[in-house]
Amino acid sequence: MRPPRLLLLIAILSVAFSIGGASLPEQTVWSGLIIASNSPPTEPTPAEVTQIEGTLRKLFGYSQFQLIGEARKTLKTGEEDWLASSKYFSLHVDSRGEKANAYVLNLKLFQEQKLLLETKARLSKASPLVIRGPQVGDGQLVIVLVVQ
Repeated sequence: MRPPRLLLLIAILSVAFSIGGASLPEQTVWSGLIIASNSPPTEPTPAEVTQIEGTLRKLFGYSQFQLIGEARKTLKTGEEDWLASSKYFSLHVDSRGEKANAYVLNLKLFQEQKLLLETKARLSKASPLVIRGPQVGDGQLVIVLVVQ
């Protein structure tokens, strides 16, 4: 009687691993470092920012958004890491896998070499992740991550 039980156990484990191993399809994440301000526009708003400009205006009350740094990363395993950087700021993103149809991220924001923020966040395809950063001159640093 042992062989049928062993086969049953193998079948159950195979199904459990195939269900548990289901993952999000390969997706690209856009990460942007944006200076939000109310100063007159100097450049047209980039396309990536235009898609969420209304949300940014509503959340922060600023009228202009200047993209100062960006990165795109195609996630194949969900456990990649990448860096979005500008002249003074950089965002290190460490994807720690997926849970409930969202990527679990460890985020570190640096101003030159100084760590300003370290946090964990979840990024889903359903909505962008938007974080208010420090004041910069007459504006505000805004960090945006979007699954494209």
